[in-house]
Amino acid sequence: MTRVTIPASALAQAIRRPERQVRLARLIRQPTTDVVSVDRVDATNVGRLLGASGTADVVDAHVVVCARRAQQRVVTSDPDDLRALDPTLETLDI
Repeated sequence: MTRVTIPASALAQAIRRPERQVRLARLIRQPTTDVVSVDRVDATNVGRLLGASGTADVVDAHVVVCARRAQQRVVTSDPDDLRALDPTLETLDI
């Protein structure tokens, strides 16, 4: 079964309107879903990535950091923003 990684920062951003996120609510309860917090190491890596790219979106950078570590592609509606952080990032654009 495929593992799914959801950065907690991205979850916080998406869940602002929970009535529109029923499928997301189901997904985060699955045993194959990992919700990853921003710890000291990730915060440092996010900050460095933002500095190197000249961008400022902490959530996007956390998504990239998590995807790199898990060696997973990213399902996104913002592929251009993510590729500004990592042009080699594999995405599934929705």
